[in-house]
Parts: sequence; structure tokens; C-alpha cells
Amino acid sequence: MKYKSVKGLLTKNESLIPATFIDKLEDILHGFLGIILFIISVLAGLYTLQRLIETRPFFPLGMIQGINDILFVVIILEIMRTVIVRFTDGSFQLDNFLTIGVIAAVRHILTVGASLTMEKKRTTEDFNRALMEMGVNTGIVLALVFALFLARAANRKKAEA
Repeated sequence: MKYKSVKGLLTKNESLIPATFIDKLEDILHGFLGIILFIISVLAGLYTLQRLIETRPFFPLGMIQGINDILFVVIILEIMRTVIVRFTDGSFQLDNFLTIGVIAAVRHILTVGASLTMEKKRTTEDFNRALMEMGVNTGIVLALVFALFLARAANRKKAEA
């Protein structure tokens, strides 16, 4: 492809690298990242299964760790889905990022709540900090769910038009 220049400079509509090459390179990278995320999710799932089998006592420690680990795998899978959707549609989906945020915040709430019930010796300051952390994460979840509601409503409105 030849490029025309004005006094040695490229004009606005021209590029040093053809757009199709960049698109193909981006597709290859997204495919590679999707494969890596899939491998990570499988390994994390196997690690979760191993921890579920080996953790003693299973109740409540093993169950809490299991739920935390499973939610972590779900977050990885949601990120992988976002990368795959970007690979197939050519654009990132806001809904997927909001869903990942909700899952991550809920996971953190569960982790903090579990630590509250598991630790026997806790100072008042630690307890208040944990409650504040749970409250902030609850606010984040509510804000993200509201944003998800707005995004889906906007998508419906756009589809109807």
C-alpha cells in the first residue's frame, strides 16, 4: 500500500500500518488471552477442588474458602467471556464489566463476613473496620446493579429504535 504525503507528512486519513493488519493482530491477541484465561480458570478450579478436599474442618472454614474460590473462578470466566465477546463482536460490553464488578464486590463481602465469624479475638477497631468495609462494598454492589439496570434499559431502548 502506498502512502501519499504532503511535505513528507502523512495526511489525517492515512496510516503507517494498514488497519486490517492491526485488526488481525488484535484478534490474535484476544484469542491468545482467551486461551490463557481459560487455562487459568481450569487451574483455579482444580485448586479449588483440592482445597475443598483437604481443608479441615470442612465446616465452616472449607465451605467459606470453597465459596470464595468458586466466585474467583466465576470472575475469571466472566473476564474470559468479555474477551471472547470483544473478539467476536469487536466491542467491549459494559454489562460484562458491571457483572464482574458485582461478583467481585459480593465475593469481598462474603470474605469479610467470613473473617468476622471465624476470628475469635477481634478488637473493636478491627470489627468496626470490617463492618465499614462490608458497608462500602454493599454500596458498590448497589451502585453497580443500578448501573447494570441503566445499561440494559439503554440497550433495550436502542434495540426498539
